[in-house]
Amino acid sequence: MIEITKRMIESQFCLQNGFRANTHVIYGDTDSVMVRFGVEKIQDAMTLGTQAAKFVTKQFPKPIKLCMEKVYFPYLLITKKRYAGLVWNNPHSYDEIECKGLESVRRDNCALVRDTLTSVLHILLIERNVEEAV
Repeated sequence: MIEITKRMIESQFCLQNGFRANTHVIYGDTDSVMVRFGVEKIQDAMTLGTQAAKFVTKQFPKPIKLCMEKVYFPYLLITKKRYAGLVWNNPHSYDEIECKGLESVRRDNCALVRDTLTSVLHILLIERNVEEAV
């Protein structure tokens, strides 16, 4: 279903169909897909995410229903099941930094590693200062 969802989104939300950019599904696993729509505004990403969820939902039998959950911006995809991003649930302000599978949230790392990575992610994602993060 994830592969079908990917194909549907990328073929529907593209330059050929009048969108600003070709859309790319950059990650999909278990029950979610992460999509890069190629837009600059958070509101535009939210709108397109909602449209894409409705479009794909119409193609699948009930009770399958996709929802636009959140926007990550900026977003760091390290590897499968390892990513971090600044979460936006509304276009006016971010909510939090969300991390999945990284050392900052894994319980098998020491506090120094968790705290250091948390600080670096704050500098990268919120302050957007790559030099300081290095």
